[in-house]
Amino acid sequence: MRADGHAPGRLAPDGQDTGELLRRCARDVVEVAQGIRAVSARTGTTLFAPPLTASARRRPRTGLAARWALLRALTNGQGLGGPADGAPKGMGQVLGAAGAVLGRESLAALVAVTSLRLRVAAVLVDHPEFRRDPGMRRLLEAVTADRDPAAVRALRALFRDQGAQRALSGLAPLMAELVAVRALLDEDPEHDETAWALASGREPSAEPTVWPSPRPSADPLHRISGPHRADTDRGAAEAVDLTDQEKQFIATEGSFLGYLRNIDVLSADGRILVQNVRGPDGVVRYVVQAPGVAPGRPRNDSPQDFVGAWRNLVLADSPRTRSVLLALADYGIPRGAELALIGHGEGGIALMNLAQDEEFCRTYRVTHIVAVGSPVDDKKPADPRTWVASITNQHDVVPVLDGRDAGSVFDPHPHRYAVDYTGPTREFPLCHMLREYIEHLRTVIPEARRDVDAALTPYRGPIVRTQAYQLKDRAHPPDGYPFLTLPTTSIPTTAGPVDVPVRYYDSSVAHLCFPVCPDATRRLLPGVTWLTPSRLGRRALAVLSLYEHRCSTIGPHTEIALSVLVDDLWRPRPYDVAADLLRRVDLRRTGRYVLSLAVTSDEARVVAQEIWGQPAMRTTAEVDLTGRRIGVRSGDLGITVQGRLGPGVRCPEADWILYGRRSESTVRTLVRAHGRPRLHPGTGVRLRLHTAAAEPLAGQLRRLGIDRTRPRFVLTCPQFMLHRSAGAVLPR
Repeated sequence: MRADGHAPGRLAPDGQDTGELLRRCARDVVEVAQGIRAVSARTGTTLFAPPLTASARRRPRTGLAARWALLRALTNGQGLGGPADGAPKGMGQVLGAAGAVLGRESLAALVAVTSLRLRVAAVLVDHPEFRRDPGMRRLLEAVTADRDPAAVRALRALFRDQGAQRALSGLAPLMAELVAVRALLDEDPEHDETAWALASGREPSAEPTVWPSPRPSADPLHRISGPHRADTDRGAAEAVDLTDQEKQFIATEGSFLGYLRNIDVLSADGRILVQNVRGPDGVVRYVVQAPGVAPGRPRNDSPQDFVGAWRNLVLADSPRTRSVLLALADYGIPRGAELALIGHGEGGIALMNLAQDEEFCRTYRVTHIVAVGSPVDDKKPADPRTWVASITNQHDVVPVLDGRDAGSVFDPHPHRYAVDYTGPTREFPLCHMLREYIEHLRTVIPEARRDVDAALTPYRGPIVRTQAYQLKDRAHPPDGYPFLTLPTTSIPTTAGPVDVPVRYYDSSVAHLCFPVCPDATRRLLPGVTWLTPSRLGRRALAVLSLYEHRCSTIGPHTEIALSVLVDDLWRPRPYDVAADLLRRVDLRRTGRYVLSLAVTSDEARVVAQEIWGQPAMRTTAEVDLTGRRIGVRSGDLGITVQGRLGPGVRCPEADWILYGRRSESTVRTLVRAHGRPRLHPGTGVRLRLHTAAAEPLAGQLRRLGIDRTRPRFVLTCPQFMLHRSAGAVLPR
């Protein structure tokens, strides 16, 4: 172990740390990319400079030849190969679009992708477990493409696509490089020099980055309510009541840990808390408490999501910040009142954005800002008297969103109170959770808790008033709209209440379909007479379903399910399966009975067992279903599925009915899907059972003879949405 508590990475042949060597190379390469970008900008400026334009008019033979040479050097695939950065805005966009049509990418962008590849390799040296992360895998597929231009275009799609941006939440260790590469990939760049400096390991310029902002006004809410702001781009805030259970945990006395516990209570659904506290001197002051992003769950109508965090990071005027402003205006804080802003994760970014606003600081006196696990090193409050504290766990990858590496020797704000400690919790996102920070402040860094409490002395006293606000984002429709916008009901389980239908916002699936012996299938079904396998000719049909749920209302997880097609429970008829394909899914009589189910999270296991009546078990698995190759491996189950998909054809949406058993009853679950499924022959896919494979799933596969055959066909969908209803209990 190193002194900082990290396990050592692999060593290069000369004894140097491989990860650090790769990071140094990445910094050198990104400096080269920055230099190329600067050369491109100077070339564009020279090309369209008025003296050269006038010279071309006076001496067309030499002047036009010079401009043509500059234009070729700037846009040719063998030269700088990109848009004319120094050109007038309209002409630069035209040249950039022409380059895109011709399939060219700028040399600076291609070199930047090389830097990103080096940094990805460095991160994987220190954190090999990130190879299993869906967001990291998507990035790896982009930057390891055979052709660099294809990688650049894939990265552009990663930044622009809403579903892909959700996957970016797993890529926080690379955010310094992603911010810099994002600037390079922008065809109309207003890139951030500070991000470039931090990405290349240099000290940023003393001049702050100026982001586009509305004209100053005496009212800090002017930029929200003014005519220049479209209604669809506003934030919103609504006063809401706390539940009786939540009120039991809300602090009644002001303290640093008390405020953090308040934030932890509100961390699930995009609310903030505003409190009045009477200080030791009898003066009433105000404390604003903002939670961060809760990973794994979509935020349908709230800016508390990763895309909101991305906007908070690079734009001071974001929906989250505007929503907080509206909440404070509704609360009725008097002008000139003293405020303390305390936030976790993305909440810390939003509150720091408020403190950067000069009009806000002229309206209120922001005395203290405390950010826990937040990337705020590149932000500076407008009032120099504001006391700023930053507390970060070096294992927490979220604070590096600002471009500064954990444990960096460079301190952009030496006068701030900053604690960058090495906590015992290393796994992400667990190490980012606020309850972990609270525990560490009690046990690992109690001196930091005492120091912050001492600084917050004016805010330590009885709480006079408490009000929660629900922040809303009107800029975008809800996630999954309109397919997943449907009424829900909460059902209690041993893992807590679960909203049904359970909604899956971003998933991949491969259904491997095997013809099997009906008698062998019947022996695996429960010992009741009304469950009979459906026959397709002389054979029954078994389906091995492989799911990767990247975002769902029960958290991200992998699912491996074995099911068989069964007849109507009351009146089985020949060929009823074929007739059912013509019926709406909710009117179908046939369905698939789930023989075994393996999932990678406890919450998914409890939901499957208690709501859907399926025999679920917890396991570990590595799944890749997003490309033309299928890759699934589970050491616990002793199962490996690998192969390449052949040509496929589009087919209708694969809605279906699932059956399970609970006690003496059958449970019927309706599943609806929305995507672009394709049907492939199964000749290129192979299922293997390891010699140590155990019951129940592997044993059932053996008894069905699936371990010795290839699937007849495979139904795949690399990205789709679905929802599963609550299980309906049938008297059978």
